Amino acid sequence: MTFNEGFLWGASTAAHQVEGNNVSSDWWAREHGHLEGAAPVETPSGDAADSFHRYPDDMRLLRDAGLDSYRFSVEWARIEPEQRFISRASIDHYRRMVDTARDLGLTPMVTLHHFTSPAWFAREGGWSDPRSVDSFARYVARLEQLLTDVELVCTINEPNMLATIMADSNREFSGIGIPPGDGPITEHLISAHQMATAIVRGWGKQAGWSVATQAFQPEPGFEDAADEWSRTREDVFLDAAAGDDWVGIQAYTRTRIGEGGPLPVADGAETTLTGWEYYPPAIEVGIRRSWERNGTPIYVTENGIATADDSRRIDYTRGALEGVERAIADGIDVRGYLHWSALDNYEWGSFTPTFGLIGWDPETFERQPKPSLAWLGEVARRGGLS
Repeated sequence: MTFNEGFLWGASTAAHQVEGNNVSSDWWAREHGHLEGAAPVETPSGDAADSFHRYPDDMRLLRDAGLDSYRFSVEWARIEPEQRFISRASIDHYRRMVDTARDLGLTPMVTLHHFTSPAWFAREGGWSDPRSVDSFARYVARLEQLLTDVELVCTINEPNMLATIMADSNREFSGIGIPPGDGPITEHLISAHQMATAIVRGWGKQAGWSVATQAFQPEPGFEDAADEWSRTREDVFLDAAAGDDWVGIQAYTRTRIGEGGPLPVADGAETTLTGWEYYPPAIEVGIRRSWERNGTPIYVTENGIATADDSRRIDYTRGALEGVERAIADGIDVRGYLHWSALDNYEWGSFTPTFGLIGWDPETFERQPKPSLAWLGEVARRGGLS
């Protein structure tokens, strides 16, 4: 099968999960017990994969394997570690990352916010505070030099997950059960995305945001419940992408809805290291739902599984790509597939779930490419599955 001409093949990372020592972020504060009300984590991120220094090696491995794109995020907490103080050195660092990708022949896709925020932003209330919109827009407006040679800009990664996490936190600490798609947090995220989109479009960039689609599937008799879960946790954010240059679709598994909401994984089903059901069709479900709701061109910006068995990673990715191909055959405008993740990384409290095409030694940081990297690179060279 053949994908569209110009289809991007690549892999993704997030700054906090691979860089290490993101000491001014809210997540660093959380990991070290300095964020009020935050649950403790298994282990802090520490040096992570030290990709802050080793990114040229990481990009070179992707290029040498046959991939042609790399999605990475810039860290707001490094660029604005204290409110209204902009670090020129950090902007220059990420500018060098863009230059390195271009020099290697990789198309960079740059994410401006991937879950983490400056600690000062969190202390102000984060996305629950109305000031968050202007704070984010002010930060984005300072990135023009960094983004000079970047065509694809992702404003905010998985805003629906951000809204859900904060809604669950508000429910836990205040007893207020506002669905994530209906509250002020979502309003602020959508406004921030719209303002950021206007800024980067003014610089000639193509802007979008990425949504975590969850393949909500009802048990018999619970169709209305599944629709409501989809509306508040997915559809609001897909609908907000209407009119954008593109939308990122991210999927890993499905969510079965029954009495009381999401059901546990069925007995006997294969699961991954995150406890999620092994379900390659999830990405096709997300692509189709997005296309039906907004008609916006699509990049798969994340898709993969956490596993110690790399042969299962290959099998999962093959199944996912078969679904992508079916969507394209039906006329859906899918423009790229970026695997999650380029590297084994810090999975928000633990290094145990390994999503990467590339492993690394925790003592020396020596990179260890996996067979799945070579496999995906060969798919990219052929322009599709055999």
